[in-house]
Amino acid sequence: MTGHRSPGVPILRLGDVLVTGLLNELDDRTAIAFTEELTERISAEGARGVLIDISRLEVIDSFVARTLMELTTVARLLGARVIVAGMRPPVAITLVELGIELVGVETALNPEQGMAALGWRQAPQPLEGARRGTAR
Repeated sequence: MTGHRSPGVPILRLGDVLVTGLLNELDDRTAIAFTEELTERISAEGARGVLIDISRLEVIDSFVARTLMELTTVARLLGARVIVAGMRPPVAITLVELGIELVGVETALNPEQGMAALGWRQAPQPLEGARRGTAR
């Protein structure tokens, strides 16, 4: 037993990449628990990449920004690369207006681009005739 509560944020594993997403209602305790669980998973599973989808976040305050920066630093020390994907334009504008920088945090426009940055590629689609076995 680790003594901390689960953040209730799903963390999925795709090969050697962990995929997760943050919800809009991310309080300080949940952010800390999320960071602890994700860090433990990176170490235990030898993940080389982490994708954090933030497309559901409508606000990122200074605490969440600092949490993302610290998580990125810890993950890097453990040998994993973190990509934060899906930031909404109003969130980006608010961060700039407030002077909050996500120092050291890599971003991607959406989760698909984030996964591509982590080395995942979409498999080519088979030819129409090849799927049915009727190609000539």
